[in-house]
Amino acid sequence: MLTRWDPFQEMLNLRRTVDRLFDNANADHEWQPMQWGLAVDVVENKDDFIVKASVPGINPEDLDVSYVDDTLTIKGEVKSDNEVKENKYHLRERRYGSFTRSISLPTKIRGDAIEASYQNGVLNLRLPKAEEVKPKRIAIKVGDEKMIEGKVRSK
Repeated sequence: MLTRWDPFQEMLNLRRTVDRLFDNANADHEWQPMQWGLAVDVVENKDDFIVKASVPGINPEDLDVSYVDDTLTIKGEVKSDNEVKENKYHLRERRYGSFTRSISLPTKIRGDAIEASYQNGVLNLRLPKAEEVKPKRIAIKVGDEKMIEGKVRSK
């Protein structure tokens, strides 16, 4: 007996098979902590870099911020809540586990002047640029007159 091939039915069968595979894997194994990324914004202005990192629900004491060799590193850990062993999770989307994020900066920073603050789940860092990398205005002499900040003044 010949039957007509139905590609949509084949896709549905494949999906059901994959769903069963993941359902069985989740039922047989406990959830394990995982590594996850950290969302950051980095903004540069003439004097410094501003870094904002989203770390909601993380205690500031659980964060480790370091600056070594032109690289800013933010590390931390989100501790998991007490797991419900006798019940079955239907959704478990909140992340827990350790995270780390390293950002290479294009210019030298004054490491001793870095400032950090934490408010409403956002870590704010201000990284001042080293003096040698800041743009400097150079005066131009014209004859007996000297140009300072765009204005010509006589001696």
